[in-house]
Amino acid sequence: MKHLAAYLLLGLGGNTSPSAKDIKGVLSAVGIEADDDRLKQLLSELKDKDISELIAAGTEKLASVPSGGAGGAAAAGGAAAGGAAADAPAEKEKEEEKEESDEDMGFGLFD
Repeated sequence: MKHLAAYLLLGLGGNTSPSAKDIKGVLSAVGIEADDDRLKQLLSELKDKDISELIAAGTEKLASVPSGGAGGAAAAGGAAAGGAAADAPAEKEKEEEKEESDEDMGFGLFD
């Protein structure tokens, strides 16, 4: 991923066909050592391809990937908009139970 990021940065800077030396220069400027094998593979896969077209094709593919999580936020927002004050204590208890269940496992989400 770091090699691709350096390749894209060079492309944004106007270098339409970055070489391995160019990519190594970008990575070394931020203290990262390039992996020669991965760099060769990346350059061979991107050879004679337009990066803008690849990004456009990837964006189309990403659009078809289902992503979850948005439904829960809408449901919570709808309940809050309803103004049902009686539901607030029940929601608070659920949140506390969820927090306690994380502690029972011995680790949290960000540990």
